[in-house]
Amino acid sequence: MSSTAGSVGTASDTAPPLTPTNTSGDAAPPSADGDTNNPSSSTQQPSTPTGITATSTEDTNTPADSFLFASESVTESHPDKLCDTISDAIVDACLTLDPSSRVACETVCKTGVVIIFGEITTSASINYEQVIRDAVRDAGYDDPAKGLDYKTCNVIVALEEQSPDIAQSVDSTKVEDMGAGDSSVVFGYACEETPEFMPMSHSLATKLSARLAAVRKDGTLDWIRPDGKTQVTMEYVMNNDGVPTPKRVHSIIISAQHAEEVSNDKISADLLEHVVKPVVPEKYLDDKTIYHMNPSGRFVIGGPHSDAGLTGRKPIVDSYGGWGSYGGGTLSGKDATKVDRSGAYAARWIAKSLVAAGYCHRCCVQLSYAIGLAQPISVHVDTYGTCTNKNGQTEQSLAKLVETKFDLRPGCIVKELDLRRPIMRKTAAYGHFGREEEEFKWEKVKDI
Repeated sequence: MSSTAGSVGTASDTAPPLTPTNTSGDAAPPSADGDTNNPSSSTQQPSTPTGITATSTEDTNTPADSFLFASESVTESHPDKLCDTISDAIVDACLTLDPSSRVACETVCKTGVVIIFGEITTSASINYEQVIRDAVRDAGYDDPAKGLDYKTCNVIVALEEQSPDIAQSVDSTKVEDMGAGDSSVVFGYACEETPEFMPMSHSLATKLSARLAAVRKDGTLDWIRPDGKTQVTMEYVMNNDGVPTPKRVHSIIISAQHAEEVSNDKISADLLEHVVKPVVPEKYLDDKTIYHMNPSGRFVIGGPHSDAGLTGRKPIVDSYGGWGSYGGGTLSGKDATKVDRSGAYAARWIAKSLVAAGYCHRCCVQLSYAIGLAQPISVHVDTYGTCTNKNGQTEQSLAKLVETKFDLRPGCIVKELDLRRPIMRKTAAYGHFGREEEEFKWEKVKDI
């Protein structure tokens, strides 16, 4: 059912001086849509492009000096997120018994079946099938009617050891001298929109998805089933410093898998009352905010029964909701010798520390690595023209500041952020960044 508040029409607005990594803004079909959610390139976009047009088909009242930007998220039981969770559960199982484990584990799921495949070198003896079944159970798939039952699903394990060619390029006597596990380009982003230095559109979409899962698990809404997706479109204005500032929520889309017997009217009312209102600050909602609750009209078949899941297919959900940039590799299913993961955590650590210290109002940090080499090939900081020149630092000199304050060798990142702990499964759903839990050490601001 689709419900709206306010007028209906069309708006066309110019986007911020930043090309987002993913502007698809899918209107969330009622399940995993099979899209890759990947940007087309790992190259950072220019900070001052010719402009992007954001169009809404429903609101003609967006001021000319503002723009719309949408971010999406999914629940932990979305098929792709289920696969991320299983892959990271495998990583944690290995790290728990052998912190030096090398893991690259991919997962795919479909009706009644889960397959893991990849390369793992570890001294640990792991019951991979049990790890998989436990993760499927925790995601709420406990009945064949949901398309997947942890008790009876078929589990296939196809794992080999890490290539010795890769291993010899990574191995070192001291962890600090460890080479990168692969060539990689990674990005980190931070801004002042929220207390956790994350974009507002992404933060709200992520919190709505987490809330959607919470009201299922605690029984608040007994008609909700595991799969779900959220999307938040924010209206932004550019302040005098050229910084995008959240003004209001333009629209909210929620697709929640549901029981057969529940009515669309009840779905709409319950989602507004028990999901939206507890999450979105009232000051951002007004009588023009548009709500689409299960806009497809029916979402009974969901999860892997509806769409196949695959590890690494939601990188924008995992990172910054389309703000900043995104590199070429996914995060989940990898131990920290893979700089796709550890380097991305370091880049966020740097970006957040720079913004929190007042060197800029927002920034995107790029790091690049070559397989087998310890030192990064390049370090780049883009503040989108918001550098404050604190302590005489200019936009051009911030990269050098970073290199003097952060040791960006992969082994040093692993050591500094304590990335040999079994903490990876917790990152698999609701974002790798902007989290305040103790495990997320890359979110602890460094004094620079």
